[in-house]
Amino acid sequence: MFYYLSEFRDVISFLNIFKYITFRAGMAAVTTFVLCLILGPIFIKHFKKRSLGEKAKREDCPALDQFQTAKEGTPTMGGIFIVGSILLSVLLWADLSNPFILLTIFTCIYLGMLGGIDDYVKLTQKNHKGLKSVRGLQARTKLIWEIILGIFIGTYIYCYPGTSTQLDFPFLKKFIIDFGFLYIPFVALVVVGTANAVNFTDGLDGLAVGSVAIVSLTLALLSYVTGHLKLSEYLFIPYIPGTGELTVFCAAIVGAGLGFLWFNGYPATVFMGDVGSLALGGTIGIISVFIKKELLLVLLGGIFVIEALSVILQIFSFKMTRKRLFKVSPLHHHLQLSGWNESKIIVRFWIVGIILALLTLTTLKIR
Repeated sequence: MFYYLSEFRDVISFLNIFKYITFRAGMAAVTTFVLCLILGPIFIKHFKKRSLGEKAKREDCPALDQFQTAKEGTPTMGGIFIVGSILLSVLLWADLSNPFILLTIFTCIYLGMLGGIDDYVKLTQKNHKGLKSVRGLQARTKLIWEIILGIFIGTYIYCYPGTSTQLDFPFLKKFIIDFGFLYIPFVALVVVGTANAVNFTDGLDGLAVGSVAIVSLTLALLSYVTGHLKLSEYLFIPYIPGTGELTVFCAAIVGAGLGFLWFNGYPATVFMGDVGSLALGGTIGIISVFIKKELLLVLLGGIFVIEALSVILQIFSFKMTRKRLFKVSPLHHHLQLSGWNESKIIVRFWIVGIILALLTLTTLKIR
């Protein structure tokens, strides 16, 4: 909304400031941070009143109960005010005529709703015997809806003349592969992978949202240079007109992440739930697709990749050999059972995330 004030800069010269992406990105981050601080206590109070709290007991892994007891009843579905703050901030500060912004908004809402339904099922329904809590929607159901979203976005990219189905490889200046029609299922894979990887990571206080903030800040810088003609030419990366506006969206995620961390930091007073983890994960995945950094996201989001791989390897190992590689998956729970303190795991994962972000930025010159 504020972006359009720049159209009156001939009347009031000061309004020209709303044209600049850097200014609007900074204000978007501040806006989401403040909104989270305001909305957080309101939502937490409401969640407590309606008993929308964490069911800490783990029938699927009783060994973790020793770490979960203190978290019993902690309000969840805090992702509602994360997503709400991001969307409101983007509506205020972004160029709403930009197709990348509109598709990213759609992705955030779509996955937020899917995660919200999953959370609601977990919190309110019982299984047919009435003994155990339902663990949310069936994995197959969530997977199908995520794939549908990925196919929709992938089809748009395939058909839209301003985008490309080529893959840009990190470290290699001239090595490019055009996926053509196969880029559509590839986008679906990115959406499913990032959404669920962040969801797997969301198991300790502040771990997922802090990692998302680190990744989003880096994506903000990458979006800016990708949408800037001179900078992209200088760095030998694909120039994609309009993607610079995604800097505003990434900055909004950073602000919301820090705002939510205010309440979600150890010991957490609210959890984001699937409504937050699926929305945030899928959103950073789709942004990486738009700016052609899909493969670079594997390095940048290394924490999420490792967490997801630990789950995949655990399932594969058990099905093939009936033995487990880890005491329990994802990896952060394995470390808990190995004697690591929760806060130590969180901080060390953040440190690794920051190092990976710095390595990611260095690839812009190592080509």
